[in-house]
Amino acid sequence: MTAPTKPPHHSSSAAHDTDPGDALHAPVIDWFAENARDLPWRRPEAGPWGVMVSEFMLQQTPVSRVLPVYEQWLARWPRPADLAAEAPGEAVRAWGRLGYPRRALRLHGAAAAITERHGGDVPTDHAHLLALPGIGEYTAAAVASFAYGQRHPVLDTNVRRVFARAVTGVQYPPNATTAAERKLARALLPDDEHTASRWAAASMELGALICTAKNEGCHRCPIAALCAWRLAGKPEHDGPPRRGQTYAGTDRQVRGKLLAVLREAHVPVPQSALDRVWHEPVQRARALDGLVSDGLVEPLPEGLYRLPLS
Repeated sequence: MTAPTKPPHHSSSAAHDTDPGDALHAPVIDWFAENARDLPWRRPEAGPWGVMVSEFMLQQTPVSRVLPVYEQWLARWPRPADLAAEAPGEAVRAWGRLGYPRRALRLHGAAAAITERHGGDVPTDHAHLLALPGIGEYTAAAVASFAYGQRHPVLDTNVRRVFARAVTGVQYPPNATTAAERKLARALLPDDEHTASRWAAASMELGALICTAKNEGCHRCPIAALCAWRLAGKPEHDGPPRRGQTYAGTDRQVRGKLLAVLREAHVPVPQSALDRVWHEPVQRARALDGLVSDGLVEPLPEGLYRLPLS
């Protein structure tokens, strides 16, 4: 996410009547300049690698949980080559309890590819970013926009919710990103690169702080007077049921407990130590098999397990 260190500059095309984002750009970017959080990955010293690390960590994880892990990560691995030089299991260990630990392996894989293909520098080209292992459509656009100030639509959950309400007039976006949402994001993107990168960061922050999923703050929103959903009387969501985030008793919880044992151990762990963390043997075995299949755990002879070394 970009740092709110410069005053917003608006493209000359912002006055063009056919741009559907005309009335939205300036108030949202100006609001961002005054209200954006001071986050470490928005500071100039973070650099492109710091931006990339933050984007991996922030997927499905709140900022409050990411901050301490992010700081420790960058202190230990300030450049991609530093991470690439270590075993992937060390990335899993340092990931701690952020959840979805396959992201740690993907970030390690991206760091290795950056070191091998790009001389250790996060590539500036969007296509090169997208070609890195573990980098999808969203992350490539986010790094290109937030780290390099390029013009790309950046569609995370917060942005999608802002666009759904302000433009489409519905309470929530679909459960998965649709072609219609991508088309809308492209239509709303300012023509000027600097303005576009500011818009990407500003619309994301608006969704994170004001236009939230549960407690929208319309009285503080810079585009409340233009919001199609508010003007329609805030109709209730009538689409497919929204997916919950259940955790207790799931395989995800068991996987987390098993990984916690392995993260805390610096020598191979016997099966008996893993058996103690969960009472139900079938679910425990399924979770462990899943961790092995995902490359997060390496089985050894004699019933021992460890984090992966390669």
